[in-house]
Amino acid sequence: MVSSRRSFVDSSTLTGWFKSSYSGGDQGECIEVAGGHATVPVRDSKAGPAGPAVVFSAGGWASFVAAVKVGRLAA
Repeated sequence: MVSSRRSFVDSSTLTGWFKSSYSGGDQGECIEVAGGHATVPVRDSKAGPAGPAVVFSAGGWASFVAAVKVGRLAA
């Protein structure tokens, strides 16, 4: 997916979704990431497969994940 879009209203148009290993399991705090794209689409699993998705650049997503891993972002 090569796109300048920063969001999708209906994320079911994208493929390759998987649940993040950092999600809270069955507590409803899950995000899903779609792999295999030039950018990184992310959606809230509670919204369902046709819910919206926000799109990160690969570098932006890597920075976000790194910040989460070292605890720079608190809930």
